[in-house]
Amino acid sequence: MENLFAKKVISYYEIDKAQLLLGDSFKILGKMKPESIDMIFADPPYFLSNDGITCQGGKMVSVNKGSWDKVDVAKTTDITEKHKFNRKWIRLCKKLLKPNGSIWISGTMHNIYSIGMALEQEGFKILNNITWQKTNPPPNLACRCFTHSTETILWARKDERKSRQFFNYEKMKEMNGGKQMKDVWTGSLTRPSEKKEGKHPTQKPEYLLEKVVLASTREGEVILDPFCGSGTTGVAALRYGRQFIGIDNCEEYLQITQRRLEKVLNDNREV
Repeated sequence: MENLFAKKVISYYEIDKAQLLLGDSFKILGKMKPESIDMIFADPPYFLSNDGITCQGGKMVSVNKGSWDKVDVAKTTDITEKHKFNRKWIRLCKKLLKPNGSIWISGTMHNIYSIGMALEQEGFKILNNITWQKTNPPPNLACRCFTHSTETILWARKDERKSRQFFNYEKMKEMNGGKQMKDVWTGSLTRPSEKKEGKHPTQKPEYLLEKVVLASTREGEVILDPFCGSGTTGVAALRYGRQFIGIDNCEEYLQITQRRLEKVLNDNREV
């Protein structure tokens, strides 16, 4: 794919329509060319890794996701530090978006309010507040509040007034049985069949990213995921003829992403 970097970077993995980069997202984002990206999807740290417990597959397990989710700011009650983190990466992403580009950010109640405020502070226009309703959420072990069964995905365009985002209204209507698609998307957690190449604790289901990609990009456009994890964004991008750049600081997750992308390419050749 076209070189979208103003400063030299070393690819972890690169093919015709995809590039994976291993390292600190802040540093790598700062090396990319301004206004080179059509759409960004981000699933940033939720700051949930606090040594608590949850239920997974009927078993009691730790809520800790990994070192990437347990940064220093997660250990403090000072919310301003978490907010600075969110503003910083959102600010870097804004520089990379084309004038009519848009960004999608997934989160839970633990970080989504900071993200929404950061988007507005950085000059974005929030377009939608998508609620992902999970049909099979894990039970609430404490039994002292309602079961957590939703996540929020914010969709925003780059500029409050000047930009005009792409929205494939007709495609979304078609996918919704001929009716306008609403901002509540209902479906199951990630299926085991999508985790055959390896597991990631916050892996999003493919149907979710397929909607995001088809709704807000055209074929051939470039999609960036600055916290790409196990690569679901890249899977959806390549499956539907888009280009993909994924960044992560964990080599194990990039290996999973690489295997998943290669499987998509093989499936596309067989069609």
